[in-house]
Amino acid sequence: MPGRKTASPANSEWLTRRTLIDPQLAAAGWKIVPFDSGKPLSELDCSAIVEYPTDNGPADYALCVGGRILGIVEAKKLSLGPRNVLTQAERYSRGASSNPLRFGSYRVPFLYSTNGEAIWHHDIRHEFNRSRPVAAFHSPAALQEKLQSDFGAVCRALQALPNSHGRLRDYQIECNGEIEKAIEQRKRHMLVAMATGTGKTFTMVNEVYRLMKSGVARRILFLVDRRALAAQAVRSFASFEPEPGLKFDKIYEVYSQRFQAEDFDENEKFDPKVLPNSYLTDPRPGTTFLYVSTIQRMTINLFGKAAAFGDEEGDGEDDAIQLLIPIHAFDVIIADECHRGYTASELAIWRATLDHFDAIKIGLTATPAAHTTTYFRDVVFRYEYERAVREGHLVDYDLVAVRSDVRMNGTFLKEGELVGRVDTETGSEQMDYLEDERNYDAAAVERDVTVPDSNRKILQEIKKYAEAHEQRHGRFPKTLIFAANDLPHTSHADQLVAMVCDVFGQGESFARKITGRVDRPLQRIREFRNRPQPSVAVTVDLLSTGVDIPDLEFIIFLRPVKSRILFEQMLGRGTRKGERWKDKSHFTVFDCFDGTLLAYFRNATAITAEKPAPRSRTIAEIIEDIWQNRDREHNIRCLVKRLQRIAKEMSGTAREQFSAFIPDGDMERYAGGLPEALRKDFTGAMNLLRNKEFQDLLVNYHRPERTFLKGYEAADQVSSVWMVRDVDGNDYKPDDYLTAFSRYITEHESDIEAVSILLNRPAGWSMEALTELRRKLVAAPLRFSEEMLQKAHELTYHKAMVDIISMVKHAAREDEELYTAQERVQRAMMRISGSQAFTPEQMEWLDRIRIHLVQNLSISRDDFDDIPVFSHVGGWGRANKAFAGQLPELLKKINEAIAA
Repeated sequence: MPGRKTASPANSEWLTRRTLIDPQLAAAGWKIVPFDSGKPLSELDCSAIVEYPTDNGPADYALCVGGRILGIVEAKKLSLGPRNVLTQAERYSRGASSNPLRFGSYRVPFLYSTNGEAIWHHDIRHEFNRSRPVAAFHSPAALQEKLQSDFGAVCRALQALPNSHGRLRDYQIECNGEIEKAIEQRKRHMLVAMATGTGKTFTMVNEVYRLMKSGVARRILFLVDRRALAAQAVRSFASFEPEPGLKFDKIYEVYSQRFQAEDFDENEKFDPKVLPNSYLTDPRPGTTFLYVSTIQRMTINLFGKAAAFGDEEGDGEDDAIQLLIPIHAFDVIIADECHRGYTASELAIWRATLDHFDAIKIGLTATPAAHTTTYFRDVVFRYEYERAVREGHLVDYDLVAVRSDVRMNGTFLKEGELVGRVDTETGSEQMDYLEDERNYDAAAVERDVTVPDSNRKILQEIKKYAEAHEQRHGRFPKTLIFAANDLPHTSHADQLVAMVCDVFGQGESFARKITGRVDRPLQRIREFRNRPQPSVAVTVDLLSTGVDIPDLEFIIFLRPVKSRILFEQMLGRGTRKGERWKDKSHFTVFDCFDGTLLAYFRNATAITAEKPAPRSRTIAEIIEDIWQNRDREHNIRCLVKRLQRIAKEMSGTAREQFSAFIPDGDMERYAGGLPEALRKDFTGAMNLLRNKEFQDLLVNYHRPERTFLKGYEAADQVSSVWMVRDVDGNDYKPDDYLTAFSRYITEHESDIEAVSILLNRPAGWSMEALTELRRKLVAAPLRFSEEMLQKAHELTYHKAMVDIISMVKHAAREDEELYTAQERVQRAMMRISGSQAFTPEQMEWLDRIRIHLVQNLSISRDDFDDIPVFSHVGGWGRANKAFAGQLPELLKKINEAIAA
């Protein structure tokens, strides 16, 4: 046949097809059959027809299902990239005139090009469809399902669905709309960036319903990277009511992995359904379901246990097994918390897991990172923390900069000081006196040395703020402490838990550690969230992401952080509005590094450029690269550095072990002479390096025990200052804040009516003026809220609970007295009662007025009928009668006295 390719072993394309492409097609369920002109298409099914003739030449493979050609595969030798070969497949599609299908000028809808390693796929039925790489060939069932789908029709159905669920906020509805617009534009990778606490999961629950209802997606995978987040997601889907009287899981099937009873609240009767494996291995076109899974579990399902990376909860997916899952198992994949800063090797696994599926992929994050934006490409919707605070959906934070000399400068242990020497293998401690001085920098604190006095004084400083909060709000602030580590026997987290109970004078139930090393961490998280005790939780990383604790009011950073992603996630634990405490107006961040953590991240961009930790090659891999002459000089330098590091880290016992291979076990000398040895006798030097026993020793050599000291006599100097943040994230000390407030009041005396009244004409004082004043002050760039102004006055002038009138007057005229609301009202009422005689009944009404004024600092006629303290005893009519119709005039005098 003219144009037929020669099937010769010398032909590298032929080898590629036989050794690489044929097995891949077979794995996807295709029978490899040669073209037979005497056999009609109607007799072929699930067949990959080799050298199928078209009007424009022979196609390498024609994929036939039920007598119709659904796919064309064009193969090229391994050295050629496959992407541009799709144009050749398009030519064959146009030329397949014997095929009963037609799509414009095309006769075959699904095109592939491959070199045996990479596979590119193009659905040519719509002009906006773009070619894309796929991990494997679609199965015959997948192509049949794709052929029967009308993506344009289901997108129109999606757009026709009312996007107005009553429980969704405006920005969540906007987010759903942007996602759907991107899907309609045939985008298959997209990123949604929403601040922590703004309801990413809830927004996506509604979106999943809409995608399923319209038919855009029937099989949806919701991926998380922690079991705690999986449990939260399952709860969210089960409780969502997309249609009146119908929960989501009563309309559509919802499946998950297996959980433990303690993963859910005690009063929850929800029993999650475990996904049958057949839903993954044999996806059926008519089945509609949602599957919530950890990415660790899905990785095991795809690539086996050896490929999985662990989570921080310490509870792996022991029951997960490897399965043969086709690439069309899901229509949409939603990856929650996709910002996570994995190492490069973990990132490769994370991507491989997502890449396996030919699906629309939606990433959710509060903190977009370079590797997530690279993968998901388009940020289709963004809702920043500052906007969420401005619109009242999240709360802002106050900053307390705690300065600790030890945390900032390290510690110096003097000769003769009493220390505890901790055996890091057993945990036993021996008291000793230092024979010589030791100097530790800040990075060594809690790693090589701890100063109990420092931790204690920091907690004592924080206790002052906790007691002030408790006095003001009537409750102890739910507190989360980020410790430096949770290492066996030298755990900073353990030390803090014990010290918190001691400093606050409480029992062990008051503070708990919640890390991956505790028993049943999900249960510990749930208890911290839902119960009054523990009031304080100490963690390292486990509570940094995705865990919802709305009533959290104090966050304490006692661990240094250099990752913007991690820092913002930690900060995000406090941003939610209170659930039990509806009056939660803000949360407080204690930066125990003198405010430097927040200063470090203040100018961070919305998308971080930080990269995941690079994958560390094994020594065996480096040695093999040298042997194979792959970038040899570079790899020799890498090996020398590794050997020099071993020389610094190994113990005397290791020197004895290495002496069996190198002179005197002197690794430093051996490393220094290795490049010359390789030049002189490459084979001889490599014989030792490739020795498996030597390579094993290079990994498992004996290390000296880690030294850890407790500096019992070392002292720390600790102080703190409460800071105020403006809308741009700048911090101000209290006195600087009040200076700015004075400047603001002076500059706006003429254009803020309430300020003008207080300073010049107090007779005009009213509730309207007070409301205007509060609104204008909060809207100012420095956010002059009453609560922050009161704190600043208390810290600067040692006067608690100063009323807003005093603050304005004092800002304009420094000689004005500062009063509490109680003092101001008492002063005003004494002036009124001293101006004339009142009857006993009138005095009773004046006492009611006084009570009202302490809370409101003004009074009007309407208050007498609206406020229970007045309305329950007769309201305006009875009060005005008691004052013989003179009450209106009296109220004017009272308001003027309050503002005077």
